[in-house]
Amino acid sequence: MIRNYLKIAFRNLVRNKTFSAVNMLGLALGMACSLLIMLWVQDERSVDAFHANKNQLYRIYMREFFSGKLQGVIWTPGPLAEELKKSIPEIQYSTPYEWVSDQTFSVGTKINKQATNTVGPDFFKMFSFKLLQGTPEAALKDRNGLAISRSMAEVFFGSPEAAMGKPIRFDNRTDLRVTAVFENLPPNSTLKFDCLRNWDAYVADGNDWAKGWDSTDPLTFFMLRADADPAKVAAKIRHLLDKFNRDGNKPFHTELAMQPFHEYYLNSTFKNAEIDGGRIEYVRLFSFVAVFILLIACINFMNLATARSAKRAKEVGVRKVVGAMRSILIGQFVGEAMLLTAFSVVLAVLFVGLTLPVFNSLTDKQITLPFDSLSSWAILVGLTLVTGLIAGSYPAFFLSSLNPIRILKGTLKFDAKSTWLRQGLVVFQFSLSILLMVGMIIIYRQVEYVQTKNLGYDRENLIYFPLEGDLGKNFDILNRELLQIPSVKNVSHMTASPASNGAGTEGISWAGSDPNDKVRFTPVSVGYDFVKTMNIRLREGRDYSKEFGADSSGYLINEAALKVIGYKHPIGQTINWGGRKGTIIGVLNDFHFQSLHTTIRPLIAHLNTRQRSGNVIVRIEAGKTAEALAQIETVCKKLNPTFPFTYSFTDQEYARQYQSEQVVSKLSTYFAFLAIFISCLGLFGLATFTAEQRTKEIGVRKVLGASVANIVGLLSQDFLKLVAIAIVIASPVAWWAMSQWLQGFAYQITIEWWVFAVAGSLAVLIALLTVSFQSIKAALMNPVRSLRSE
Repeated sequence: MIRNYLKIAFRNLVRNKTFSAVNMLGLALGMACSLLIMLWVQDERSVDAFHANKNQLYRIYMREFFSGKLQGVIWTPGPLAEELKKSIPEIQYSTPYEWVSDQTFSVGTKINKQATNTVGPDFFKMFSFKLLQGTPEAALKDRNGLAISRSMAEVFFGSPEAAMGKPIRFDNRTDLRVTAVFENLPPNSTLKFDCLRNWDAYVADGNDWAKGWDSTDPLTFFMLRADADPAKVAAKIRHLLDKFNRDGNKPFHTELAMQPFHEYYLNSTFKNAEIDGGRIEYVRLFSFVAVFILLIACINFMNLATARSAKRAKEVGVRKVVGAMRSILIGQFVGEAMLLTAFSVVLAVLFVGLTLPVFNSLTDKQITLPFDSLSSWAILVGLTLVTGLIAGSYPAFFLSSLNPIRILKGTLKFDAKSTWLRQGLVVFQFSLSILLMVGMIIIYRQVEYVQTKNLGYDRENLIYFPLEGDLGKNFDILNRELLQIPSVKNVSHMTASPASNGAGTEGISWAGSDPNDKVRFTPVSVGYDFVKTMNIRLREGRDYSKEFGADSSGYLINEAALKVIGYKHPIGQTINWGGRKGTIIGVLNDFHFQSLHTTIRPLIAHLNTRQRSGNVIVRIEAGKTAEALAQIETVCKKLNPTFPFTYSFTDQEYARQYQSEQVVSKLSTYFAFLAIFISCLGLFGLATFTAEQRTKEIGVRKVLGASVANIVGLLSQDFLKLVAIAIVIASPVAWWAMSQWLQGFAYQITIEWWVFAVAGSLAVLIALLTVSFQSIKAALMNPVRSLRSE
């Protein structure tokens, strides 16, 4: 019997090739989108989940209370990691983690830049990065020790085995020794580095700020003992900083909080100084999108199946008359749905396989189809069964419920209940599609806004490169020779990069300031002509200049800092930074030195004419980038021959901060159009069904003189009403959802009415084009054929 059902199902699919192809295409596209999203979600959730001690690993963040405000920061004081182990017995290991960026290493004639970070000796005891050579205990125990990756070992020494114990020159000034070689980091690790250096060596290397409690920059990670209670540890560390000149009863105080390390990647944003959201919102968003698109595809199947019901009604009537039970008919129709779904799954997997390279390029992932995983096959089988049941259930129950007498007498009519259900499904489809379209437009506009917003400085034609090696001591010569290049307009330097600065200090005071009400400032050391090179507007005062000998004791502040300080006439007023008194020489208009996810923080800059690290910033003429870079490289190679020349474009580095938003924007665009396309397949099905039901009515109207335009309008208006209802339902939901998403940006667009008008108009236009095809076909039919007695 089952074999006969399969034969019948297969023959029906072959006999109705167009119907089957459209149905399979809709289901396959829906399932392919859902599979791609599921693979992406699975990859996102796998980040940092490979660490064996993941349930014991945590990171510290700080909750700062000052001036009636509350903010959360991830940067912590340098001594915190060691203090955690001393003060909290439940903490077994801890480490600071400092991003130092690319550093220059050399062995003989081999010179290369490697991503270098600084950590404590406990690092490899905490994290499950596989060591190929060395032990977790000894890897970073010595100050002159260096742990390197397999790829770095192969570059400099040929193999991990050959690298062990060998000397390697760091920054052309210090000899380090390879004390460990680790396997190349997996792509699902948030921590990225080519080599790791000892934290104490970093502090001793001129970074005295890391010894104090007022300055913050590194992250702090720790690992609990297996029997520790995280809640009790959280209570213990909360006021740990109070004893370091931070009284919790005074207006300013800082609390420590902890977050599981494996949640760090997906949950990284703050709300009321608590971790609340981040990439997890995108994971949830696209999980819903996957379900929505699959539902839209299933609804298509239902509408297309019921559109063909008149064709199969006689088959049902005859089979019922000869004794077929309803359960048998339901089984047959569900089986047909399962068969078509199985074909669609095969087609969907083929689509996924073909589009994965493009999808990986778009999302910057390395996702593969996990055919070797039993769970993946189970998911495919489950997807087939669930989709087949959802898509085939309504048509099966609908067709099996038809009255055989009415069918065979030719008086088959469909009641209002079934009509309302089909129309409701179309409204649901288009509501989801319009929701996706509105989201697509708003996400695109916000990404465009952050990409083009005036940051307060000109990021175009601004490059920077590391101030390293002999460039620091020869900066005056470097500056002079760079300015002799015709295409170079201005040169200066700064400690951070122009596009990102997360450092902080609380050691700022001024006349009338409350010593108990400290504020976190972002500090930066800069060179002469800093304001001119960055093209920042001055609210008042002036830039650093060699014409003023006293500038070494002068400070530049931004408007946010001026609001905190409160001077009405700031120029010439005194500020004390860590015991170093100076006067304000200029107030900068606020400019963004971090992403638009955060508000502009108070900034203070001082002149450092002996800067030995940081970045050289160069303003070049528009349209002369290639020749300028070639000449800059020549100058740098002459003054600093042992270091390779590397540079970054400020605008590109700024854009990288919004890589997640760019990916979401592109994905939402593609999925929105796919949802509309799949929805239109369902609308086409309903239009076909309606035309079949109203064949005789159309014939009568044509005989009585109705034109083709009248009939097309008659058939189309009902569907346009459904789309209009969908617009009304989707618009407030879309407004609420996108308002929540925009809360993640400190600077955001406003949601305007025309966004909903554009999305709605587009939906109406697409629906009208879809329906018109079937309506015109029905209107052109010969009325003699439609009125002919059966």
